[in-house]
Amino acid sequence: MSCIDPVSNLQALIRCPSVTPAEGGALTALEALLSPLGFAVERVTATEAGTPDIENLYARLGAEGPHLMFAGHTDVVPVGDEAAWTHPPFSAAIEDGVMFGRGAVDMKGGIACFAAAIARYIQKHGKPKGSVSFLITGDEEGPAINGTVKLLEWAAAKGERWDACLVGEPTNPNALGDMIKIGRRGSVSGFVTVHGVQGHVAYPHLADNPLRSVAVMAQALMHPPLDAGTAEFPPTNLEVTSIDTGNAATNVIAAKASFAFNVRFNDTWSADSLQAELIRRLDAAAADETLRPGRAPIRYEIKWSERPSHVFLTRDDALISSLSSAIEAKTGRVPALSTTGGTSDARFIKDYCPVVEFGLVGQTMHMVDERVAVADLEALTEIYLLFIERWFADAAAR
Repeated sequence: MSCIDPVSNLQALIRCPSVTPAEGGALTALEALLSPLGFAVERVTATEAGTPDIENLYARLGAEGPHLMFAGHTDVVPVGDEAAWTHPPFSAAIEDGVMFGRGAVDMKGGIACFAAAIARYIQKHGKPKGSVSFLITGDEEGPAINGTVKLLEWAAAKGERWDACLVGEPTNPNALGDMIKIGRRGSVSGFVTVHGVQGHVAYPHLADNPLRSVAVMAQALMHPPLDAGTAEFPPTNLEVTSIDTGNAATNVIAAKASFAFNVRFNDTWSADSLQAELIRRLDAAAADETLRPGRAPIRYEIKWSERPSHVFLTRDDALISSLSSAIEAKTGRVPALSTTGGTSDARFIKDYCPVVEFGLVGQTMHMVDERVAVADLEALTEIYLLFIERWFADAAAR
């Protein structure tokens, strides 16, 4: 079978310069790998005003349940300084057992290995007694508007239903088998504008410095801590990410100042309850006269990012056990079940079926000389193969 080798699969994918939002030939290359296996492949272009059109791919093998989805993305981040790369970033060169290339681990490598795994499954067992699908976007590294969200909506509208999903993101911090992601923290971003009165720094009684208010309000958001964490999640964390007045003069008090923040929150909160708590803190801080005697209340506005990411935790024991036992059998490691890290497209998939994430070691993702050990590609393929076998066997037994 043409796609049974993950190394060749990955070389074909890396050699497609699919920097978001360009398809770059990557979905065409994937279609060429899957079609000979019997997958029905559909290409779906999603659009929305003010955003780039994105081409996505959905492929399904089988027509009955149970239905296992593999999800991921072929788009990659820009290469940065191409001259700094040891090998050209889209050459997929192999040196000393290591393949170099943008997307090697994030996450064309996961796609290449899952394609090889299902090819090996078919060679060994024939087609699954059920269905396997690939849901692949070209917009994960971009705004994530015309990618997985719309592809899921499109597929669900035509009657697609899934029993479980594996996302092939690079989840392992140090070695293959370290970690499975069984959930993700939520994410909320806000932008606060504080109003003051412009004036000369030598005559502060005639002005009202909004930066004094920013200091009070930002501190109120960060302290006291929002929570102490839960059994499955670390403590909720808020970081102020920028403060700005647009003021280049050192002898002028600005008329207004703004600051931005992001919160990564655990399942103590929903997006709505967290936003309500943050507004409560801001309102309390607005009445604080510590840095602005006689100036309370602070006049401010807050604008939230349009789409918060919601916290989720997967509780499908059969899915987690099938994957965890396959990893331990092939690597000897018992993977940590983690909810750490940033967001991924799993945050959208969780609304349709249970979802977990497992892929390659992520140490070089987004870096110059992104790379993967060839041995890890073979090992991950074998893990995926055993996982597919165990997941379908468990589904048949239920």
